[in-house]
Amino acid sequence: MRRFKDMEEKDAVVLAAGDYPSHDLPRSALERYREHIICCDGAADALLAAGYCPERVIGDGDSLSAASRARLSGRWICLAEQENNDLTKAVRYCASQGYRRLLLAGATGKREDHTLGNISLLTDYMDLAEVEMWTDYGIFTPAEGDVTFESFPGQQISVFCMEPVPLTLRGLRWPLENRTLTRWWQASLNEALSDRFEVHTAGKVVVFRKYG
Repeated sequence: MRRFKDMEEKDAVVLAAGDYPSHDLPRSALERYREHIICCDGAADALLAAGYCPERVIGDGDSLSAASRARLSGRWICLAEQENNDLTKAVRYCASQGYRRLLLAGATGKREDHTLGNISLLTDYMDLAEVEMWTDYGIFTPAEGDVTFESFPGQQISVFCMEPVPLTLRGLRWPLENRTLTRWWQASLNEALSDRFEVHTAGKVVVFRKYG
């Protein structure tokens, strides 16, 4: 059984073009991994304004200001294809560079459709790397199979099924046993009872853990 722990070491941070992080945890991650920030082009201006210089900027350039494009000319990789969004392009670039443990930040906010799309893509990224999305409120982690998550009593937990297959949840205030869910809300707004909880599924899920 695989175990997910909070604050595991990462290889790189991918900064998307949603709301720039305001919570201490994602902001501290940007500082800690400042030499390995892969930035979607729409986030470059905010990242530079915060005093960081990305390792690479990925995208089609449509959201990159002229000033940032000039400043980052040697770091910008133009990928004009429109089959994938810039976050996916950035994650794929990281995988091509051998980065296998990725923290995604700035991937929520501004637009709800982008937020939902980015969260749903986490289960696609599982085939490329170990990924977590850190927001200003908590951590989204994709998972499949039998997984134990570290937690703490009272931590707010939500589980979102990406596939209609049986799901079992143990160690939560409202457990589930081999139940097939058809709507995202059905395993949301739960609560951890101790320092860990279990997820068992034949499909893929996204688990949200609220910060303490």
